[in-house]
Amino acid sequence: MFFASGINGALGRAFLLIGIIGSLFGAIAAITSARQRDQAVAKLIPRFAVLVFAASFGAFAVMERAMITRDFSLEYVQKVGSVSTPAIYNFAAVWSALEGSILMWVLILAGYTLGVTYWLRKKMDDVLSRYALGVMFIVSLFFFMLSFGPANPFAAGPAGVFDGPGPNPLLQNHLLVMFHPPLLYLGYVGMTVPFAFAIAALITGRLGEGWLLATRRWTLFAWGFLTIGIVLGSWWSYEVLGWSGVWAWDPVENASLLPWITATAYIHSVLVQERRGMLRVWNLSLLVATFSLTILGTFLTRSGVVNSVHAFSQSAIGPWLLAFFAVIVVVSVGLIGWRGDRLHSPGSIDSPLSREGAFLANNVLFAVFAFVVLLGTVFPLVVEALQSRTIVVGEPFFDRLTIPIGITMLTIMAIAPVLPWRKASQELLSKRLFWPAWCGVLALAGSVWVGATGLAPLLTFGLGGFAAGSALRQVVLATRRQGLRGLVGRANGGMIVHLGVIIIAVALAASNSFTHSQELNLEVGKVASFSGHTFELVDVVEVKTERATAVKALVKIDGGKAYAPAITKYVLQGMNVGTPSVKTGLAYDIYLTLEPPVRQDENKARIKVFIKPLLLWLWIGGGLMALGTVLAAFPGRRRRNPTSPTSEDDFAADLLVML
Repeated sequence: MFFASGINGALGRAFLLIGIIGSLFGAIAAITSARQRDQAVAKLIPRFAVLVFAASFGAFAVMERAMITRDFSLEYVQKVGSVSTPAIYNFAAVWSALEGSILMWVLILAGYTLGVTYWLRKKMDDVLSRYALGVMFIVSLFFFMLSFGPANPFAAGPAGVFDGPGPNPLLQNHLLVMFHPPLLYLGYVGMTVPFAFAIAALITGRLGEGWLLATRRWTLFAWGFLTIGIVLGSWWSYEVLGWSGVWAWDPVENASLLPWITATAYIHSVLVQERRGMLRVWNLSLLVATFSLTILGTFLTRSGVVNSVHAFSQSAIGPWLLAFFAVIVVVSVGLIGWRGDRLHSPGSIDSPLSREGAFLANNVLFAVFAFVVLLGTVFPLVVEALQSRTIVVGEPFFDRLTIPIGITMLTIMAIAPVLPWRKASQELLSKRLFWPAWCGVLALAGSVWVGATGLAPLLTFGLGGFAAGSALRQVVLATRRQGLRGLVGRANGGMIVHLGVIIIAVALAASNSFTHSQELNLEVGKVASFSGHTFELVDVVEVKTERATAVKALVKIDGGKAYAPAITKYVLQGMNVGTPSVKTGLAYDIYLTLEPPVRQDENKARIKVFIKPLLLWLWIGGGLMALGTVLAAFPGRRRRNPTSPTSEDDFAADLLVML
């Protein structure tokens, strides 16, 4: 029975079994050596980390080989493989459905475990590091068991199958499918690292700032990957789905946003603990929430409980993920309660008008933001489960509640960077906010001058200018003192991230508030006009391949280049997919979609035209956030921290030297 699916199935299952054994013994070695202070057992930990990574890599490579060679003896290849699928999309098909996505999760988690083990190689005698690795091995064990059991990609399929439907057509018509899911997973799975150290700190009682300093870079990079993954997902939605938008508050979109919200709050809040030893419970709670929400998001995406273009089909892993989610929450909350007496902060907030006061307000806002998104995402599922009726929580709910939160966050982003620690005087604030405030006034005046209307958009533009001025002020001061090297470091890298966030907020406000559209009935040789632009249908062409038939309308915009919105029918799936065509500009995009029905021999087409202001700046803002993350991850000019590691945190001191 084990070899029924052929050599690929047998090898894949063998690798998964090795991964289970390696993860189990790795966890035992890490925890036992920590409890008994056994150096001999601790030396086995790196070997188990290597074994687990090798097993995960082997299983993933076997799955890729099966997909590339079209091994239709495997049920998973029958489901997502096809003889006619282009090689690049056939490669990406491995993570296009449930079983393969869990296999990718296993690979990335094993990679993080090996990376952290190598990073800790000189501190393997430290109890906290062993417990942290033990937690990572336990998480790895769970996902290996998922892949070996209810999400098995190596199960044998029915005999006599020689072709399959290929991936979902939406996952084989844009190159972003190669990058969006892996980067999102790198962010999701990367949050295991700070979570593992937080649990280890609670177990050992070493709740000072050492473990925070030690894991800072891991957290930043995981957050950066998650950020880029979300931005690329929005780009994919814009380029592929044909609705001209980038974010629809889809439940699966929200599942990726939720851990990003809590991780963002943590990255800000942790500065207060490092500087003044405060907000310890906040930081632990935010880390637990972030990791828990990655598991909840995995449940929403892969259990089949939500209907979404992003979601996978019904599966048996839902109860497993819910049980694991419950265990994480119960154990983490129990540990925080157990160590409550050691989590009291040595300091207190002296004034609301201080850096730490602003970060606390920031935490509250992010918590409310996460609650709103979680409520809107989960509430329909709860109602359906309890009352067997379907309700929909759509964009109006999210927009009505999140827009005021976003505007308040922009206000804090404008003020917080200029606030000193402990307390700010009115004179100091007036001096530091003078030029940023003028930037806000100019941004607001410019918005009104170009015709912007509406309270929410105008507030966004004005506060965006205010916050951008505040961030630029810090960047300018840093570069004046140290040149471009002044941009390297957490504070100024963070300001670059802030600029990216502000640009995205302004671009979203503009595109959501001032998009206008028109449906045009075009005929070859005739010119139509809309919003100051001309549109001429040049031809309607049909392109046939083995896997699909595409009908394209060639449309000249303003007498220049021809753009080609299309409708493609995928033969094996019998599914029509619309593909938009976009003329991109700094001021606005012209977004074209071809509306059905359309026939090549009629020489006419119905085109929907969207004018999307400032859309390009979304991707520019995302690029700035990525750049800022890299700059923030590397140390700038060294200075003494008031909460530098004490004797209980020699672990962190040594790791900082290693960094």
